[in-house]
Amino acid sequence: MNEEQLQKVREAPGFIAALDQSGGSTPKALALYGIPEDSWSGEDEMFDLIHQMRSRIIKSPAFNGDRILGAILFEQTMDRQIDGLETGDFLWSKKNIVPFLKIDQGLAAEADGVQLMKPMPGLDDLLERGVSRNMFGTKERSVIKLANPQGVEAIADQQFDVGGQVLRHGLVPILEPEVDIHSPEKAKAEELLKQALLSRLEQVPDGQQVMFKLTLPETDGFYTELVEHPKVLRVVALSGGYSRDEANARLSRNPGVVASFSRALTEGLSAQQSDEEFDAALDAAISSIFAASNT
Repeated sequence: MNEEQLQKVREAPGFIAALDQSGGSTPKALALYGIPEDSWSGEDEMFDLIHQMRSRIIKSPAFNGDRILGAILFEQTMDRQIDGLETGDFLWSKKNIVPFLKIDQGLAAEADGVQLMKPMPGLDDLLERGVSRNMFGTKERSVIKLANPQGVEAIADQQFDVGGQVLRHGLVPILEPEVDIHSPEKAKAEELLKQALLSRLEQVPDGQQVMFKLTLPETDGFYTELVEHPKVLRVVALSGGYSRDEANARLSRNPGVVASFSRALTEGLSAQQSDEEFDAALDAAISSIFAASNT
């Protein structure tokens, strides 16, 4: 593991940019960016367009390691290049931003009030590729819809099982058991989740750490025990469908938690903007998220 990257993720001010929309969420991300679905034919063209968007963000002078700790990449982004460098190497060598890889393959159907991750039979191969592409860590997402104890336990078990597999490859896992912001039992689900996560942290081998990416909670400071836990490298928050202003407001009330926003980061960016307009809009977004992450 790169010690310089580890120190940055552990100590530096800033937040993690989530640039990891995958096949299912890419059309929506492109539409919000001003590229409608009739602009491409076939997945290849669609992924070319999203890579252009991500490259524009990453290459922008606003996007740098002074305010951004890391960036989470979709598998195809990791495998592509920016200005002749692999994306992960460009991020670290040119921007001082630590690269992470999204590893889940999407969500299974809802059962017991949750959506587990789909099976990942090729995960070891993907993790080996991640290591060879100089990824520092990974990210895996599942979703909790209801405060169902059985469902929440299943989510925690799966997250830690996969996280253990990631650790064995020498990478740092970001475990992301998202609580749906529209859940009618959101606060209760968060209580169940916190207990499930705290109990399983005991299983993490001594000398190793995981990260968490969690929904901004109903109770301010709710995840402080996780933030302060010796086996937790960092706790980051997803925007989860909140607007950037709402996400920033909630984030600023949770000390020690920093952002890992996706849609809230790219809100207001458009393919039709000039580079000056685009860079100014991105700079304003990054500035506001950075401020909320460091309260």
